[in-house]
Amino acid sequence: MDPTRSVLLAGATGLVGSQLLAGLLADPSVIAVHTLGRRALDVSDPKLTHHIVDFKALPTLPRVDELYLAMGTTIKVAGSEAAFRAVDYEANLAVAKGALAAGVRRMGVVSAMGANARASLFYSRVKGELENALRQLKLDALVIARPSMLAGDREAVGQSVRSGEILAQRITRRLRPLIPANYRSIAASAVAHALLREVPRAHGVRVLLSGEMQPR
Repeated sequence: MDPTRSVLLAGATGLVGSQLLAGLLADPSVIAVHTLGRRALDVSDPKLTHHIVDFKALPTLPRVDELYLAMGTTIKVAGSEAAFRAVDYEANLAVAKGALAAGVRRMGVVSAMGANARASLFYSRVKGELENALRQLKLDALVIARPSMLAGDREAVGQSVRSGEILAQRITRRLRPLIPANYRSIAASAVAHALLREVPRAHGVRVLLSGEMQPR
């Protein structure tokens, strides 16, 4: 692995994004981490540079080796389907295209279980549309993580608690042996670790199902 990797991360304040950031900063092979966000980032590190941006009018992005996309919301938080799409599809794709123009050839993205551009469920359809759009980019590697319900402390990263995730965690704890691996609640840290492992070494398109990302 290249001992002088530089990376770009969008969504560093989220549940998976914060775990990605921690992993990248702790990795000795990563010499520079650039993050994008609308507000200041409450993290400091000698190799971290945070860029406050407008995702609807991105500036020229820094030249890096890898991009990690971890931006996401819910329709409830966003307020409408259009606002949800603006984040989960439009902002992520804008960053991907900007990073590609700056030289990126490896990307990892946090999608969702059931992502499908033809899905009847709006959430799953938007996730699938983003996956399809990213597949059209000229990349050496694209790693798509499709986690089930995420487990983690959303309050610790300043996000509202999602009742569905809490319920999924409880069910998984009680019935784990009976639940297929792809449907069990999964820790955000496990998703981040899977992306951090696969993006630097993948070739072509690699889809990580939730069961594959579960710790052994």
